[in-house]
Amino acid sequence: MATRIQRLAEFDGNGEPSPEEAVQVLCEDKSGTYQLPFACRRINGEWRNSESGSLVEAMVVGWRRPRGT
Repeated sequence: MATRIQRLAEFDGNGEPSPEEAVQVLCEDKSGTYQLPFACRRINGEWRNSESGSLVEAMVVGWRRPRGT
């Protein structure tokens, strides 16, 4: 199992992605860190599901561009 520090190092996006860019996000709660199973966009200071537009109600601690792009 990856440690928190290892997971954070994998999600090393700097600043904020543009609203047009769908990215992978890493979230954290009292149980640990986890990657959301869907792409997200950062729009007007909020993380949203890229497909549905729904607000992400988890604490996002990191982001990265999808692998292979």
